[in-house]
Amino acid sequence: MDKRKTVILGSGISGIGAAKLAQKKGLDIFLSDSKNIKPETKKLLSKLDVKYEESGHTENLIKDSNEIIISPGIDPRSLTKSKPSLKKKKIISEVEFASRYTNAFIIAVTGTNGKTTTSKLIYHILKNSGFNVGLAGNVGYSFSESIAENQFDYYVLEISSFQLDHIINFRPDISIITNITPDHLDRYDNKLEKYVDAKFNIISNQKSSDYFIYCGDCSVTTNKINNINNKPTAISFHTCDNKNQQKNYLIHHKNKIKSSINNNENMIDITKTSLLGLHNVKNSMAAIAVSEILNISNKKIIESLKTFQNVPHRLEHFLTIHKVKYVNDSKATNVNATFYALNSYKKPIVWIAGGIDKGNDYSQLVPLVRSNVKAIICLGNDNDKIISTFSQHCNLIVSTNKMVDAVKSAYDISKQGDVVLLSPSCASFDLFENFEQRGNLFKDEVRKL
Repeated sequence: MDKRKTVILGSGISGIGAAKLAQKKGLDIFLSDSKNIKPETKKLLSKLDVKYEESGHTENLIKDSNEIIISPGIDPRSLTKSKPSLKKKKIISEVEFASRYTNAFIIAVTGTNGKTTTSKLIYHILKNSGFNVGLAGNVGYSFSESIAENQFDYYVLEISSFQLDHIINFRPDISIITNITPDHLDRYDNKLEKYVDAKFNIISNQKSSDYFIYCGDCSVTTNKINNINNKPTAISFHTCDNKNQQKNYLIHHKNKIKSSINNNENMIDITKTSLLGLHNVKNSMAAIAVSEILNISNKKIIESLKTFQNVPHRLEHFLTIHKVKYVNDSKATNVNATFYALNSYKKPIVWIAGGIDKGNDYSQLVPLVRSNVKAIICLGNDNDKIISTFSQHCNLIVSTNKMVDAVKSAYDISKQGDVVLLSPSCASFDLFENFEQRGNLFKDEVRKL
């Protein structure tokens, strides 16, 4: 059997991106997927002359490799449990692999919530300011595919904890952690500290000349950074006065962002920003911090904040029917994201929630449900946890497992001035392919009303 130098696990966006880059670099590669590979993907692999297998990982084919590039959707624990010989193999993420083949200035964004909006906003500001910049990672193209097909001087990367689990030398010039709240704990032995450690891998290779931007309002993040000795130049952002703020900081006060970075003080008015909600103020501060490091003018920053269009499926108000607002927040796949959504509206909310629970603790939502929510419509195969948690705090709870029924119930319950909010707090995979399909189907059913 010939020795495979590089094995790629998974034929999704990151796996195919890695295959394109590896093929361009002349590596001997083999791709393995535990599921069926899509016909169009097979055609592409054949065109790239990449050998592959589907419907299962053959241990002998995988173990005969110098390293394994693992897709973020694959849990390495289950892989090594079923194939013990892989425990000693070098397993890396696609982001780690891609970083070997670029000298671009890297701005890497992670966090539980806000990383997509923050990444896209930073990209928008840089693009609007004339930078030769690419956007990749968990948003748009994979990092590998972008490097294979483009030559950018700057990269904005959205990176998940799963990708950060398997970095070795990956080193951003600027790293950002938007916030950390419990999420994906099923992949981290239900231990928050393991999830936090994964997020903080983003700074593990940074030097003192690099920058680390983080939310000073997030106690989980601040507690962790205070216990790290060797770290990059830290910049904290806050929505209120904070005695523990860094020497370099940004603070929000009365629709203005005051910044003090490298002894340069600045003030930016965000009155006319296109983004709504306190969480988006924080996302904007992270983006402004990057802009200040890169010496982008106030004029360009303010102009970009005005023209930025937020990502779909994130507090997306797309239709009003009989003076009832319908809001698609399908991207809210954890409790913290839903907290911001429920806190963004002062009018009565008909809340559509549910899906695959990732070890959710709904307790922080109870006060908001009591004050803001008039009805809860559960949308999932198993709604028991949501029903038992909120039954004593909300007078009306409906259980469904079809989007058409959830939307019809919301329409019947809502009155003029209400908000119908799809903000699931859960993963979508029990009923839908992904959160995008869930959000699009919600919009489709609402438009049929």
